Amino acid sequence: MEILLHYLLSVQFLVLILAVVLLKSSIKFVPQNRAFLIERFGKYQSTKEAGLNFIVPFVDRVAADRSLKEQAVDVPEQSAITKDNISLHVDGVLYFRVLDPYKATYGVDNYVFAVTQLAQTTMRSELGKMELDKTFEERDQLNTNIVSSINEAAGPWGIQVLRYEIKDIVPPHSVMEAMEAQMKAERVKRAQILESEGDRQAAINRAEGEKASVVLAAEADKEEQVLRAEGEAKAIVAVAEAQAEALRKVGEAAATDEGQKAIQLDLATKAIEAKRAIAKESSVVLLPDGATDASSLVAQATSIIQQMSKGN
Repeated sequence: MEILLHYLLSVQFLVLILAVVLLKSSIKFVPQNRAFLIERFGKYQSTKEAGLNFIVPFVDRVAADRSLKEQAVDVPEQSAITKDNISLHVDGVLYFRVLDPYKATYGVDNYVFAVTQLAQTTMRSELGKMELDKTFEERDQLNTNIVSSINEAAGPWGIQVLRYEIKDIVPPHSVMEAMEAQMKAERVKRAQILESEGDRQAAINRAEGEKASVVLAAEADKEEQVLRAEGEAKAIVAVAEAQAEALRKVGEAAATDEGQKAIQLDLATKAIEAKRAIAKESSVVLLPDGATDASSLVAQATSIIQQMSKGN
């Protein structure tokens, strides 16, 4: 009885172990951005995506594990000949990802190798359509053409090429020397052009400065003449106004008795001075009688002054 019980326990234990093994074999945890391709008896059965998946133990198996992430593959250096028969050494980097795991597994044997070789041949073909100078100037266009050509050929493989970047383009040493000489000549040319432009601008600036100086000097002289004329005019007006004021005051004073006496005294004094001047010049002047009278003196003085004015 004990032997039978021990046998039954052993059988249950073996069944439990078998069940655990079968359960473990049937459960598959697929990581994110990956895909498992399942084959049943050697034939494609299904594609398991990220998460918890079940398969039939001992019947189904994981035939391929494909990454759905973007991948970067280094394209080895290779030689290519441009349109103008210049040999170049070119390398690059290819970025792609798997869109269809089924096609990437059953459509091509090694999709990484296939897409790398396709990138090399496409790059040689595109470089053969361009001249040497264009390969440096239109590198972005060259990358775009390579990506477009690879995507057309890699469609049946379930591969999408996202971009292609050329790392280095190395021409022959003789071509490098010629390009350096050309660049040096171009830099010298640009330097000479800039220098001549600077000289021309400096000459223009000097001429404009001289012109502005002359204009400013002319305007200053003009303003000086205007101010001088205005000053002289104001001086004349001031003198005329002073004389008019003096005459007005003399006229007002002459209207009085004291003013008449002052005028007669002034005229008499001028008459005496006029006689003295006549005596010095030995001029003959006829004087009427009564020269001692004040009125006569005034009349004589007036006559003498008029004759001297005519003589002068």
